[in-house]
Amino acid sequence: MTNQVAKEVVTVPDLGGADEVSIIELCLSVGDSVELEQSLLVLESDKATMDVPSPVAGSLAKYLVADGDTVRVGDPIAEIELSADSQESSETAVQETPDAPQGNQSQSHQSDTNKPPAVADPSVSDSESQEQIVLVPDIGSEDKIEVIELSVSVGDAVEEGDTLVVLESDKATMDVPSSHTGIIVDILVTEGDKLGTGDQVAKLQLSGSKTVVQVPVETAVSPVENKTETPAVPEVIPSQQPKAATVASVTASNENVYAGPAVRLLARELGVDLTQVNGTGPKGRIQKDDLNNFVKSALQASSQTQNHAGIPQVPAIDFSQFGEVETVKLSKIQKVTADNMHRNWLNVPHVTQFDDADITDLEEFRKSLKEESEKRGVRVTPVAFLIKAIAATLAANPAFNRSLTADGESYIQKHYLHVGMAVDTPRGLVVPVIRDVDKKGIWQLSADIMDLADKARQGALKPSDMQGGCFTLSSLGAIGGQGFTPIVNSPEVGILGVSKSQIKPVWNGAEFVPRLMLPLSLSYDHRLINGGDAGRFMTHLVKLLGNIGYLAL
Repeated sequence: MTNQVAKEVVTVPDLGGADEVSIIELCLSVGDSVELEQSLLVLESDKATMDVPSPVAGSLAKYLVADGDTVRVGDPIAEIELSADSQESSETAVQETPDAPQGNQSQSHQSDTNKPPAVADPSVSDSESQEQIVLVPDIGSEDKIEVIELSVSVGDAVEEGDTLVVLESDKATMDVPSSHTGIIVDILVTEGDKLGTGDQVAKLQLSGSKTVVQVPVETAVSPVENKTETPAVPEVIPSQQPKAATVASVTASNENVYAGPAVRLLARELGVDLTQVNGTGPKGRIQKDDLNNFVKSALQASSQTQNHAGIPQVPAIDFSQFGEVETVKLSKIQKVTADNMHRNWLNVPHVTQFDDADITDLEEFRKSLKEESEKRGVRVTPVAFLIKAIAATLAANPAFNRSLTADGESYIQKHYLHVGMAVDTPRGLVVPVIRDVDKKGIWQLSADIMDLADKARQGALKPSDMQGGCFTLSSLGAIGGQGFTPIVNSPEVGILGVSKSQIKPVWNGAEFVPRLMLPLSLSYDHRLINGGDAGRFMTHLVKLLGNIGYLAL
């Protein structure tokens, strides 16, 4: 069978009684490296499929057949260029499959015609025996193979040849059939156990006298020669065929799908549910290309979902048809802000509550600090009072100083008070964080606000300057209008929007008087915050802003 010193021709092994089979999948490409027992191609008869393994290691020189060809036992199928190790043993290893019986190879088709590979069962010595231990037949390897399915239960009646358990290696699945007819007394293995040739599987209570049966190999890798009536090739049957038939190829979730061992191994490595994959091979068989295309499509869909949350995209429009236009790239900050706002809006169930705070006295007090401000070189703005009031309100309403855990099963209660403030810069919106607000006075807060705002506009903020916030203030100041609905800066659970203050008539119980009113908009995450929490928060905040003396308490 060796055409050249460095090459070996692989032929179709014994098919276990099938005359002709079709080639339904070529597993490699010319030039690919080939390991010992690696699948070269997949064959299919009208009852089963099986992988043909390489008897040597090397590289694939060429296929001698094509997908869809019909072949018989002994037909050449591929030419392997031997590796150095394989060349040394090629004279003795020619055409041996992993499941070949031991002994004189020249007599394998003569003296062994009526002796298929089997594991003799020592537990039965005569016709009076009432119990039988079923053992794992010769699996053609010394390796242990995992039990992936128990096909029977204690008390079940089984016929000779019925599948008891299903084993699976990285190359094939195989049934372990019952050697006798009887009733299952005990199952000696569990799912996940690893078994090898000769290991005990189950104990049977025999029906009638002992029947001498040789247990054939049931494997989808490379079947041994078997001239008994029991077929040696496992019935890897498409899901469309009756479930009563022996189904060897199953998934870990016991779903019956039509795919070879190599595809199943790859699916397990990728974490793909094969029941979701459409097969394009003969009779709907799932091939590697089907699996790869499924993963590719899933990744593309995932990418689109991440970018667009499954929402249909806005159609692209050529605005140049309406007039002169210019395309300007978003800055990095603008893109990050857009992504964050989009994520927060989609993930956080928002509710916004509105109120007005009377800041007439606060403004009079702030303006009285003008001379002191000039001496200190620190400008005091309403933002300092707002941030101080927010910290005091968070301390009084700790529900707003929490964050949900990523799994949504718990929340984190924070015992520090850091407040972020949104700053509009030429590069985009940023939110530096003022730390330990509760421990600072108005002068220190004003200095921190000036410092962080300057850094923000100069693009000098560090990542640490924008992390750790408990709550965010978004003040639009003189350009704020009458109100807006700010988006929660997750994982925080609340944000306060401040609009433009205006003189409004306020009823004091006797008459309308002009008061400076500040519009407030409180947005919150309704998963952790309810309307009662928000009402108490806003009432406390309005009280502090209306009488700054409370801030000293």
